[in-house]
Amino acid sequence: MAYNVLDIANKLLARAEIDTRVELFTNLKLQKMLYYEQGYHLAMFDTPLFDEEIEAWMYGPAIPIVYEHFKHNGRNGIMPETNNPIVLDTPEEETLFNDVFETYINYSAYGLMEETHKEMPWKSTPQGYGNVISKDKMKKFFSTKLIDEEN
Repeated sequence: MAYNVLDIANKLLARAEIDTRVELFTNLKLQKMLYYEQGYHLAMFDTPLFDEEIEAWMYGPAIPIVYEHFKHNGRNGIMPETNNPIVLDTPEEETLFNDVFETYINYSAYGLMEETHKEMPWKSTPQGYGNVISKDKMKKFFSTKLIDEEN
């Protein structure tokens, strides 16, 4: 079952708010973290974490509905919209979500942007509004990352 993308965004924002190692997420960082969460979820479970498409924008992967929802924050950090973030349906999903968060949390927004620009899903998709990074592309790429991390 796919989750509401804004629920997943708020789960990330809530995690960032309580994590003393990092500042609040900007919209740019949130977009990249959603991309990584989606990619690994596709690779691990063969299902999307959320249904919304991720597009290949100039500054990296982006989800238009999430961007629009939070764009009023500009470059400022975003506070979560709930004190009770969604709990994923299975312990395995929660573990993966937390593992991905831990893997990428120490990157800056621009560091994440640079990482995504090196990766096949973004590089092989024409950049611009409306240009979707396919879930198949993401699944294939992140499946190889899962294998690399297991070895």
